[in-house]
Amino acid sequence: MKKPSARIVQRMSLPGAATLLVLATMLSQVLGFMRTKLVFANFPKVGAESTDIYFAMFKIPDFFFYILAAGALGVAFIPILSEHMQKSDRRGVWSLSNSLMNFMALLMFFVGLIVLIFARPLAHIVAPNLSPDQLNNAVHILRLISFNPLFFTLSGVLTSTQQVFGRFFFFAITPVVYNLSLIASIFLFKDNIGIVGLGIGAMMGGILQLLFAFLGVTGLNFHWSPNINFKNVDFRRVLRLLPARSLDQGVDSLNSIVETNRARLFGDGVVSSYEGAFMLHTAPVLLIGSSISNAAFPRLSERIAQGRSDLFRKEFAGVLRTIMWLSMPTVVIAYFCRGYLARIIFTKGSPEIAMLLGFLSIAIFFRSIYALISRYFYAHKDTTTPLIISLFAIALNIILVITLARPETYGPGGLGLAQSIVSVAEVIVISSVMLIRDKKILDKEFWNDTTKLLSVTGFTVVAAFIMVNILPFNINDTGFFLLGGKLSAIVLVTFSVHLAMSSVFGFREPKAIFEKVRKIILKPIKIQ
Repeated sequence: MKKPSARIVQRMSLPGAATLLVLATMLSQVLGFMRTKLVFANFPKVGAESTDIYFAMFKIPDFFFYILAAGALGVAFIPILSEHMQKSDRRGVWSLSNSLMNFMALLMFFVGLIVLIFARPLAHIVAPNLSPDQLNNAVHILRLISFNPLFFTLSGVLTSTQQVFGRFFFFAITPVVYNLSLIASIFLFKDNIGIVGLGIGAMMGGILQLLFAFLGVTGLNFHWSPNINFKNVDFRRVLRLLPARSLDQGVDSLNSIVETNRARLFGDGVVSSYEGAFMLHTAPVLLIGSSISNAAFPRLSERIAQGRSDLFRKEFAGVLRTIMWLSMPTVVIAYFCRGYLARIIFTKGSPEIAMLLGFLSIAIFFRSIYALISRYFYAHKDTTTPLIISLFAIALNIILVITLARPETYGPGGLGLAQSIVSVAEVIVISSVMLIRDKKILDKEFWNDTTKLLSVTGFTVVAAFIMVNILPFNINDTGFFLLGGKLSAIVLVTFSVHLAMSSVFGFREPKAIFEKVRKIILKPIKIQ
């Protein structure tokens, strides 16, 4: 076998991987906001070209992708690959990846055919009360994106394997490619094909994402073969872990379908408004919780494979504290600046989006830390516990949505309130199980830091409250520079107070930031 090059053997450090993923996620989120803003700006919220059908139709492919494939692409797959890497068994890594990719390709191709054939009844399920013209456009969009789960699955297997080799770039860049494709489709098709053109953009984005994932295996000695090795013990292990993890992911997607269905009962435009608010709430969760957790997960899995539970606990607690420290001021900013954010990004329907974001704000913190806590179990190859907790969460969410999202209670705002209540309950339950299993996972120092973080957040809240009163959001405020200037000033002061008070209370994170800034500013420039 060809000897791996030094470039392949070198692995990106955890801070380096986390930085890359955070920056790439930030870019992807900016493009995602731009994409959604352009959709809002170029298509109406009512009528045959309603943005509701665009947002609603993506729920079905997402559901099948998450419930059948997503669990295999990370937490059920990476820990077993890490065991092979620990033994320097690169041949075993690619043999397992090849079998899983072929198996999942067959499964997701069959799913694509199902969605293609039964697009009309599926559209009825996720988005009831559509007019005939809306339904026709919805069916066209759904058929165009019916094979996207296949493209996402194949690229997911490839990029997950690349992460084990310490190569994170292509994993980070594929969502950027997808967003750029959708943005391009808006300008290409808005004046001719219309809203259906977004389905073409999404389909092309899925194909391009897969092509970029294939580029990422360059130099890693990957050779595809058309076989599925069912005799491979580790492949069978992945298949055993897959159902629980995939169902765990899938129930979250089912939640989204239930919420979309419920939002349609309030009339045209509500699905779009909720999608806009949910996107604003999801952005920091992906940026902070998911990016940092994804970067940390291969290392945490490696610690388990090494039998170093002491290092696992230390690194896990450190990453969790960092996620909490970053997400606390983010929640404060999201709540106090919800009006500014909704008006700048979406313009149309901004009051409804701001209202919904207010209800969703608290979920930002709990979703962010759940992203890491769930990986405690996945690193230990336990996919059943998170599944059981997710089933509890979806049951609770459905009950709360039906109870709270009614005209006589909270109206559409009940959708956001239900999400926040469920996120709190989910973290309480999964954290309790983790602490029962491993009483040493979070030591006294961690709990002291948590108490201090609550105190710091109190100062952050006061700073945000004062700044919002100094630079209030007025109903007639328009324009990027006016709103952006106010928002930037509020965010800068709020986060500066958070940073300063964190230093006073002895947190390590501000020191790391100050040191990084100092190196950038004072780094000598070599002149040739």
